[in-house]
Amino acid sequence: MYRSLIAIVVASCVFAGCLPAPYVYQKEIVIPQNNWTYAFKPSFAIDITDTTVGYQPFFVIRHTQAYPYCNLWVWVYIKAPGDSVERKERMNVVMAEATGKWLGRGMGEIYEQRLPIKFSDSVRFDRKGTYKITMEQNMRINPLPEVLNIGFRLEKKGHY
Repeated sequence: MYRSLIAIVVASCVFAGCLPAPYVYQKEIVIPQNNWTYAFKPSFAIDITDTTVGYQPFFVIRHTQAYPYCNLWVWVYIKAPGDSVERKERMNVVMAEATGKWLGRGMGEIYEQRLPIKFSDSVRFDRKGTYKITMEQNMRINPLPEVLNIGFRLEKKGHY
């Protein structure tokens, strides 16, 4: 009986390890001293090899409960393969409800959010090659306190 149970557990682990990852790319960058300055611009390089599917980008942020605002304004710079100029889009990241309740997942004093990015129609991941994504905080305060990590995640559509 125990051998059958062990065989089932081992087989489940092996097959689960063979499943494709739900994301194509994910990386978080630590914000120095938890204070995001205008000069610190996290950058991400994403290699696209499959142009037959659609992709959904996500903004990832980890912050403390002491973060002083309910949102975050960010400039997102996108440079596609073969382009000589990067596109620039401003994004408002809503991080709390009107009541002050943080969105996302929290554990203790730390909260993490993964929010879909809605780029303009001109931004697609439809060319093979390396895309460069750079993020710059665009709040009225510098440095922006209580931000721990900034990240970027890219999933094939239908996997989130």
